[in-house]
Amino acid sequence: MTIASTQAAAAAARPVLVAGVGMIPFAKPGAHRPYPEMAAAAVQACLADAGLGYELIQQAYVGYVYGDSTAGQRALYEVGLTGLPIINVNNNCSTGSTALYLARQAVQSGAVDCALALGFEHMTPGALGAQFTDRPSPFEWFDRETDTLVGHAEIPLALRYFGGAGLAHMQQWGTPLTTFAKIRAKASRHAANNPLALFQKVVTTEEVMAAPMLWPGVMTRLMACPPTCGAAAALVCSEAFAHKHGLRRDVRIRAQAMATDTPATFESRDMREVVGFSMARSAAQQVYEAAGVGPEDVQVVELHDCFAQNELLTYEALGLCPVGGAEKFVDDGDNTYGGRYVTNPSGGLLSKGHPLGATGLAQCTELVQQLRGQAGARQVDGARLALQHNLGLGGACVVTLYERAA
Repeated sequence: MTIASTQAAAAAARPVLVAGVGMIPFAKPGAHRPYPEMAAAAVQACLADAGLGYELIQQAYVGYVYGDSTAGQRALYEVGLTGLPIINVNNNCSTGSTALYLARQAVQSGAVDCALALGFEHMTPGALGAQFTDRPSPFEWFDRETDTLVGHAEIPLALRYFGGAGLAHMQQWGTPLTTFAKIRAKASRHAANNPLALFQKVVTTEEVMAAPMLWPGVMTRLMACPPTCGAAAALVCSEAFAHKHGLRRDVRIRAQAMATDTPATFESRDMREVVGFSMARSAAQQVYEAAGVGPEDVQVVELHDCFAQNELLTYEALGLCPVGGAEKFVDDGDNTYGGRYVTNPSGGLLSKGHPLGATGLAQCTELVQQLRGQAGARQVDGARLALQHNLGLGGACVVTLYERAA
């Protein structure tokens, strides 16, 4: 059996419900509460949403990137001291969805009936950088390939990764810089309706283009997501547990897959591969196969737009449009309300913010609210299937398909 068919069989045997979600408003570094307070607030919001007491949680998976060992315990001790197993998770920017992946797996396998996934981040201003400089970097191979393909050692690495990937698309397909600016402007229009987003001001395509250039001809400042602090959580459980405790049963995880890098990342001589194009495509294909659907069946998508360039690349990796077709996809408005899909109705990482450990669970929160019909002015009409894409370089990509119960 393939990985996807094995997942499909498991999902059919023991469906996993998302019974509760919660998050707090994201904030700039220095304008946030200490991480235990942020995390506890997100968990309490999640438990209130589910209508369940913390003492009934059987396992917890807690994700963060920047923090000392067992910070997950420190965060959850604010909620209660019940003795439950707490597992700390770090998978770079896909940390939150990795915590969800593990919680879902625990419930689906029958190891537990109810698990909590929590993600939080306390970030500092400025570009991301190494915390431990006395040992090999996890990004050695990525940096070596990036140095070879794009150079520009004076530019922060994350910008070189994703700017270089966008540049590769521009060079192959003639994609203009304005296409990325349109994606950023779309994100701001969506975020204007999200009270939890960091940036709620609408910006135009022209204003994005007029912002200071981080890499001349390749990226402006507004095309990059901001460092952000915050927390989000999700409660997953079995149908029997939900029925026993009177919990919601209207949203379930239809399929989920995680992929990591293959030789293509470093041997294709393509910056799009370095930032996970094939990794994302593989995870998405596993999910579609496991669920027995295609991308055309999805109505709403939360994807990893750490840079506007990566949103465009992800359209193609997820099969929302053909490879090379992203410029037309954007120009036709197929990434927003009234088009084929609504991508990042929350405002995405570009406007909502990107607290690394919390991002995947914030995406989950948005999509669950969409499927419940609770998204207010952001609501996507008729949302029945929702797709989530969360990427961490180093690398790991988690793709999740949520379904509204009939």
